[in-house]
Amino acid sequence: MNTYQQRSIVVIAHNLRSVHNVGSLLRTGEVFAIDKVYVTGFTPHPTYPGDERDPKLRDMQTRRMAKAAAGAERTMPLEHHGDVHELLASLREARYTIAGLENDPDAAVIGDYEPGAKVALILGDEVSGIKPVLREECDVLLQIPVFGGKETLNVSVAAGIALYALRTA
Repeated sequence: MNTYQQRSIVVIAHNLRSVHNVGSLLRTGEVFAIDKVYVTGFTPHPTYPGDERDPKLRDMQTRRMAKAAAGAERTMPLEHHGDVHELLASLREARYTIAGLENDPDAAVIGDYEPGAKVALILGDEVSGIKPVLREECDVLLQIPVFGGKETLNVSVAAGIALYALRTA
């Protein structure tokens, strides 16, 4: 087995708004064999054991997500975590490098980054990205270079590019 296949990768989806983006992220995570998706903040998520959300909301989000996830909502390990800062501390304690995916002047180009054995990739909301307070908690910021007129990608598309780069580096 190659080293890249042994790398542990987890994703933290913080404050994503779109159930379709989360569904796509679950499907992409399954394709790249990530270990787990953590959803934090107001990120919608599929039903899980012990889910205390309103049943109507829970079922609606799960149904909508299922279209983009294509079954990955049932197979991709997922955990809802109430406190993103506590989650980052526990991942850091488990020796994960905390990497934020963000357009930022201080960000490294993802293709030039050599990930370690354990990487936790943070994705921020679709409008403003990763909030400054969370950027400060990152060990590294990574960005995808853009060459056209648009400066940003859809968060699920960006996650796919980043997960490919992290998995195959």
